[in-house]
Amino acid sequence: MSDPEEIPGAADAPLPRILGNTGSLVAAGAESTGALWRLAEPGRQLDANLVRVPPKGSIDAHAEPDLDVLLLVVDGDGVLGSAAGPYAVESGSLVWLPHGSVRSVRAGESGLSYVTVHRRRPGMRIQSPPGA
Repeated sequence: MSDPEEIPGAADAPLPRILGNTGSLVAAGAESTGALWRLAEPGRQLDANLVRVPPKGSIDAHAEPDLDVLLLVVDGDGVLGSAAGPYAVESGSLVWLPHGSVRSVRAGESGLSYVTVHRRRPGMRIQSPPGA
C-alpha cells in the first residue's frame, strides 16, 4: 500500500470510509423487511440501499424510468422477473437493471437481501415562474 503522502493530491482529497458489513447488517435485520441500510453521506453522487425481502415475499413489477440500477444479492435467493422471463438469483448474483426495464422480485424460502446502487437523483429546486 502507498503512503497517502506519496500520492499527489492525497492530502486534500476526501477519505474512503468503511460504512458497514452487509453480512452483519443482514443478520441484525433478519426479522426486518425493507431497507436495512441507506447511503446517507453528504456530498455523495450515488444512492445505495440494502433491502431485505422476507421468505416468499415479493416486490411487485415496477420500472425506474430515469436511472440504471446495479443490484447485488448478498444473502438468500429468489427470482427476478423481467419481460424476458424469470431469472434465478442467489448470493453473489450481480444484475444490471437498465433504466426503463420492468422488473419484480420474489424471495425464496430463506428470504432475499440485496444492495442496489444508482446515481443520486438531483434535489428539487424551486424556480421562479417564467417571466417573473
